[in-house]
Amino acid sequence: MSISAFDHPYLSGLLGDEETGTFFEASADIAAMLSFERALALSEGQAGVIPADAAARIAEVAGTFKPDIAALRAGVSRDGVVVADLVKQLRAAVSGEDAAFVHKGATSQDVIDTSLMLRLSGVLTLFSARLDTLLARFAALDEAHGSRPLMGHTRMQAAIPITVSDRIRSWAAPLARHRARLDALLEAGLPLQFGGAAGTLDALGNTAGEVRSNLARELKLNDVAQWQSQRDRLVEICDLFALISGSLGKFGQDIALLAEMGGEIKLAGGGGSSAMAHKQNPVAAEVLVSLARFNAVQLSGMHQSMVHEQERSGAAWTLEWMLLPQMAVASGASLRLGIDLAGKILSLGRD
Repeated sequence: MSISAFDHPYLSGLLGDEETGTFFEASADIAAMLSFERALALSEGQAGVIPADAAARIAEVAGTFKPDIAALRAGVSRDGVVVADLVKQLRAAVSGEDAAFVHKGATSQDVIDTSLMLRLSGVLTLFSARLDTLLARFAALDEAHGSRPLMGHTRMQAAIPITVSDRIRSWAAPLARHRARLDALLEAGLPLQFGGAAGTLDALGNTAGEVRSNLARELKLNDVAQWQSQRDRLVEICDLFALISGSLGKFGQDIALLAEMGGEIKLAGGGGSSAMAHKQNPVAAEVLVSLARFNAVQLSGMHQSMVHEQERSGAAWTLEWMLLPQMAVASGASLRLGIDLAGKILSLGRD
């Protein structure tokens, strides 16, 4: 049984995106959380916070450790977060006196939020490459068909003739802007989250800044002050997801309308009908509209999650876990379908 259409046994063939989804699998999250614990130990060893031998031992174990998933599940039901039981298991694996130095000065939110940022770096890199591919396909369509006439429509009524280039520009220009925003995020580096119990790193004393800098370098993240109750960075990323899927929804809607009117577009393939064998339904175009509307709705929830009371919120934080992965996969699916649909346009405009 599957609750989400994005990983449903057969609906995922239409709505899912396996490549994006891998970043949100439990195995990817656990690997990223263990990367945090490994990097934390090494960073604290470099700063003299923990013994160098202990840092090496923790790093060695964290690099190969496989937790008991059933115990993690039970731990989450009890603690509300996975980290408490994960750290308990990791300490048992490290064993001996070195176990006491595992997770020193950190808190669950440091581990979970940093894991998310590590994985979102991969998601944004994937999306940047897909946007490049899609923009290249639009450029090829423009070169092949751009000078042809196309009837312009305003408020769903025929207006005046335009060119295919005019229409393609309305599809491509927003996506180019989204790619620039995305690339700027990647160039700046997604932020490390490291604040300790209440954001002050008090357990590390005057070594806090050095440890945080070391940790950011180890994980290839941006060294910034803690942001555990400041969720604007996550919402900015989700805004970008919604912008990408929204712009692709416009593309899909236009293609569906062109296919409905006939005479100005020729598409390869199309979805079959169980009742009318002659039909070729513009499935990909329709789903781009659905995904755009889905992300627009989820985005409002992410804005709700910005209300993190005081130094940490359990409720708002949990809401993010429910919404953000689906928004990412919806955007990945939009890009996948957009690339496919653009490649199936055989002819656009009138001769």
